[in-house]
Amino acid sequence: MHIFRAAGGARGGGGMNNSLEQRLQPLEDAENIRNLIAHYGPLADAGEADAVAQLWTVDGVYSVGRFAEACGQEAIAALITGGVHQQYMAAGVAHILGPLALRIDGDSAEARGHSLVVLHGAGGAYSIIRASANLWQLARSDAAGFGGWRVTRRDNHLLDGGAAARALFADRD
Repeated sequence: MHIFRAAGGARGGGGMNNSLEQRLQPLEDAENIRNLIAHYGPLADAGEADAVAQLWTVDGVYSVGRFAEACGQEAIAALITGGVHQQYMAAGVAHILGPLALRIDGDSAEARGHSLVVLHGAGGAYSIIRASANLWQLARSDAAGFGGWRVTRRDNHLLDGGAAARALFADRD
């Protein structure tokens, strides 16, 4: 799997003729994308619905297997303000995202990784209530923060042995 590609699809990494800026841009992009995605869990756990929605483009999509697909920032914010999420927050919830495998191609990118939802339960015990595969699709925009990167689509499927989760992790090269 190739991590970086220069704009136009050529393999990144370049030679000695590339400027320092050209060589650093993929690294800065990767850090901005990882930072953006890392913000999701703490913002969701804090109930910051508008801040969560701002991680997506205006017409972004969040597709969670076994739940309805949320289209647009308003619908994404509603996932956080909705009854199920509010019950999780009242009990104590942690959205934990694992390391990401990135593919960056100019102004678009994909990130693949695992996520866990951990819930505080009776007697003080914590339980993993959801273990999922995630495919994040991103685009560079003129938005402030995170180097302009925003999520255009996130697909999340349970790691329940089914093909849907495995398909999100499949190498598309």
